[in-house]
Amino acid sequence: MKQAQTVWITGASSGIGEALALTYNAQGYQTILSARRTLVLESLQKQLAHPERSFILPLDLEQYENAEVWMHQALAFTGSIDILINNAGLGHLGTVLEMDAAVEHKVLEVNFWGAVALTKAVLPHMMARNSGQIWTIASILGHFGSPKLAAYAASKYAVIGYFESLQYELRSSAVHIGIVHPGFINTAVTLNSLGPNGVPIQKNSVAQEKGMLPLVFARKFYQRSTRNKPQRNLFIGRYELLAVPFKRFLPKLFFKIYGKLTDVTRQKKN
Repeated sequence: MKQAQTVWITGASSGIGEALALTYNAQGYQTILSARRTLVLESLQKQLAHPERSFILPLDLEQYENAEVWMHQALAFTGSIDILINNAGLGHLGTVLEMDAAVEHKVLEVNFWGAVALTKAVLPHMMARNSGQIWTIASILGHFGSPKLAAYAASKYAVIGYFESLQYELRSSAVHIGIVHPGFINTAVTLNSLGPNGVPIQKNSVAQEKGMLPLVFARKFYQRSTRNKPQRNLFIGRYELLAVPFKRFLPKLFFKIYGKLTDVTRQKKN
């Protein structure tokens, strides 16, 4: 009997990561759940269709220098890592002038350097086996900036640039490098975003609340990523995805319209 494949999901304690864990586990995958909060991961494990096929590996991606250690701990569960999903992420909300630089560094460390470190730790294992998939969650904000989200947008720009470069390097390899570009997904990422002083703002955005449900996103991602020849870039969302080609082909008009929609000065007056 062929052993079930193993998928390692970071940021599995909520939102997209939680939904991916539920989806992959229900499909029979051995599922490694990673996030900072052990108790939340244990609660999620109990909700899985096959909890006996799941493993908990707590980690804090801000401490990404431990990536090699985490990789060996993950390998100890099943002996292989067939799919790595770099999903863990951190948001913030505040203008460039008001954001504490330490908070911006933290956002880049978790969103970008954490994903890079785990990828570099897992990649040799996949290359040696000549198989595997590494998917990294970017954002449509990796294609255009946005007021009060400079560091977040920068982290997603960096993710796209780095992993697109890796796609070129491995274009002749059997290891698949994929980038996921979500639109608005109804998660707590905005709710848990850090304010200028590093404290969570505890306030969600209207766009986020009206976004695609995480389980819908996870099922779409699973269907498209498990095809015989999955695409290198997956855009998953609704109408907001149109902003990407809009900005690319009509940058001046996009800047004018998006600037009015997100006018920080006007929002403060209101």
